[in-house]
Amino acid sequence: MPRAIWSGAISFGLVNIPVKLVTAVSKKNVSFRELRKDDGSRIKHKRVSASDGEEVSSEQIVKGYEIAPDRYVVIDPAELKGLNPKASRTIEIEDFVDLDEIDPIYFDSPYYLVPTETAAKPYLLLHRALAESNKVGIARFVLRTKQYLAAIRVLDGAIAISTMVYDDEVIKPEQLDGLPSEEDVELNEKEVEMAKQLIDSLTVDFAPDKYTDSYRQQVLDLIEAKAEGQEVVSVPDEEKTAGDVVDLMAALEQSLQAAKDAQDEKAKAKK
Repeated sequence: MPRAIWSGAISFGLVNIPVKLVTAVSKKNVSFRELRKDDGSRIKHKRVSASDGEEVSSEQIVKGYEIAPDRYVVIDPAELKGLNPKASRTIEIEDFVDLDEIDPIYFDSPYYLVPTETAAKPYLLLHRALAESNKVGIARFVLRTKQYLAAIRVLDGAIAISTMVYDDEVIKPEQLDGLPSEEDVELNEKEVEMAKQLIDSLTVDFAPDKYTDSYRQQVLDLIEAKAEGQEVVSVPDEEKTAGDVVDLMAALEQSLQAAKDAQDEKAKAKK
């Protein structure tokens, strides 16, 4: 059972639901240490001044915001601490919105909200109301001195909360250069229909466990082999380059036929 990292209450209207915040994701990264190649000794990094190379203690370090090349506004950590949001144990729901209205680009880090022993009924009440209305609660809460915008939603039998990025942090498509439009590029309706057929032929129910991190597994296999003293010979893969599509219709037809052949093979294997 994951350990709770925060405790407080969901608040909407006059309803208070005591909950614990539990991390919903456990990242599976492979961590390495930096070592000296000759003897395998650990490498340590020191903070040094760029001006004279002298080591700088943490007490001497302040924060600087660069306003021009090599010109900084100096901010003392104590000054920033005074701006920290007031500590609160409340996740205050400000609005409810339709889940379909929130683009996934706004979601950041996911957590679960687990009720305390005395909050089972109001927790289930909120869970069912959110599920049946397909709504998401938009809330704010403070975690580790930082205030977060968050979305409270149903995820299977639990209530999940995802921190969100603010709107001014999202790069909008209109800020991108080089995006084509149908005013600039003429689309053949037959090509569009074939593209839709190809999508339909490749459409399946989402199964998260189907998608695995093959690179991480290869790294772990490499570590295990080297730890057992095996000689590992790396054979570089041929670099694949993406070229221009010369004949879009031909590419669609070939892709659609390949997808159909794959479906036929799967159907035969099941018999």
